[in-house]
Amino acid sequence: MRPSPLHILLADDDEDDRLFFKEAFDEVKVKHDITPFVNGVKLMDYLNNHDNPLPDMIFLDLNMPLKSGMECLREIRKDQRLKNLSVAIYSTSSSDQDIEETFVAGANVYIKKPNDFGDLKKVLSHVVHINWQYILDGLNKDSFILSI
Repeated sequence: MRPSPLHILLADDDEDDRLFFKEAFDEVKVKHDITPFVNGVKLMDYLNNHDNPLPDMIFLDLNMPLKSGMECLREIRKDQRLKNLSVAIYSTSSSDQDIEETFVAGANVYIKKPNDFGDLKKVLSHVVHINWQYILDGLNKDSFILSI
């Protein structure tokens, strides 16, 4: 078993969605630490600071002010230090175009934000346990693509 908590970054401009996410994650049976960001600029500032530890997973809202989730995803995939991070898009959009664009840009997972707390817990648990397996077993993250 992994000794330290799963380090998760969440970038979402909606305060209620950040709170909903954190509350749901608290009920997922995995030890974790969540660091929230209110926009993509703050997330990328954190990631580009080499003094900060890299996360195990990043959850990105697509539609954020200043820098969108898509812009963050593209920057992450272009950066040698960041390109192998697990990135889940966490959005209200269920547009096929958005889903396709994020996968082409390198997202590992696309999650449409559920309105139901129970559904959110189930989705987060599923995604985290799959990602946890990749972290522990060193499996190929390139094959970890899931649309929920």
